[in-house]
Amino acid sequence: MTAKRYVDIYEAYDRFYEGERVREDQWDYSIVPTNASLMKEKYDISFGPDIIPTDEDLSERLFLAGVDMLLTTGFYNPDLGRVMHITEEELFEGLKMAPKKLSLGSGKDRVKCKARRGNARRKPIIQGGPTGAPVSEDIFVPMIKSYAQEPVVDTIVSGVLNTVNNHPATTNTPWEIRATMAEIRFVREACLMSQRPGMCI
Repeated sequence: MTAKRYVDIYEAYDRFYEGERVREDQWDYSIVPTNASLMKEKYDISFGPDIIPTDEDLSERLFLAGVDMLLTTGFYNPDLGRVMHITEEELFEGLKMAPKKLSLGSGKDRVKCKARRGNARRKPIIQGGPTGAPVSEDIFVPMIKSYAQEPVVDTIVSGVLNTVNNHPATTNTPWEIRATMAEIRFVREACLMSQRPGMCI
């Protein structure tokens, strides 16, 4: 009997490096949508007016379609422009090793994130924020504060500064680094102003 195995970061890097070369636009606009359409048809996936399915059979088919999609499509590394594939055994061994719960934030603002099943009574973790959308410097702190001050919001997901010190936050330049540092500082400031300094970002 062979030992169960999973793919660690070193093996993943080597397998990416040896993987099939694929252009990012080909991955985004051809491979992923084509395979998603195939899985939708293969597993008879369709939604009614409800965004979150409560039907157990549909939930099971969604899970199987997701597994099949990952095994068929693989993972894409945009830095290397290559695809890595894994086996079903490697996938499920990786899932077994994944943490069952996470502690997010600190102090009175700490929340515990655990898996929820079906229509669990325990409320989900709610993230508030502009979720990577571009935000102007002049409204960045007030915008984040508007989320942090809401009791229902558990964690903050930040936006992206268009500019920093009125200078364009151009990608792959020192200004991008400065903008990222400013975003973190602004989010912390907004959380402090909302008397929730330990919120997870």
